Amino acid sequence: MESEPVDFESGAPNEKLRPADLLGLERYARERAELRTRVIAHKKRRTVACGPNVTFCFEDRVTVQYQVQEMLRIERIFEAHGIAEELDVYNPLIPDGSNWKATLLVEFVDPEERRAALAELKGIEDRCWVQVDGHARVYAIADEDLERENEEKTSSVHFVRFELEAPMTSDVKRGAAISLGVDHPRYSHAVSPLPAEVRNALARDLA
Repeated sequence: MESEPVDFESGAPNEKLRPADLLGLERYARERAELRTRVIAHKKRRTVACGPNVTFCFEDRVTVQYQVQEMLRIERIFEAHGIAEELDVYNPLIPDGSNWKATLLVEFVDPEERRAALAELKGIEDRCWVQVDGHARVYAIADEDLERENEEKTSSVHFVRFELEAPMTSDVKRGAAISLGVDHPRYSHAVSPLPAEVRNALARDLA
């Protein structure tokens, strides 16, 4: 029996997850529907469509905890070493206090259109940027865990990190606007400024 409640929204935003932060498989099964509703609402405040075919899903401790719980559920992992392995994989997606980390989705419904577009959009993951008002653009550091692009095409999913300088983080915490965009030769779109609820969520990621 788990004597203390595990809350998806407890813990510091940049604190890495520990086994004690996770629900056991049985309890997660009981609470999954309610938690899923909460996490979907949370993710909505951290998701930005940039043009018609690119979406940024900014990760944080809550989104990563949910992903780990889902993987443990799907794989039926309950032993300590298996849990530790999942945490080793997903903890690096939690922002560190001086950066933002996101899952980048390149989305085309039609398979043939997707295949052609991913060939044309090679390198798109390196052309994603954020900009704090009054500062230069910061371009993404992409796919540090593994290479997701080959000679023929890019992937439809990438993991990107935006590393901020100290003056940028200070200005964001003081309320500065944030913009987001992609300036690939075959795909150029921007969201400027980000909606207030997204800006505020990203500000809370910074130490």
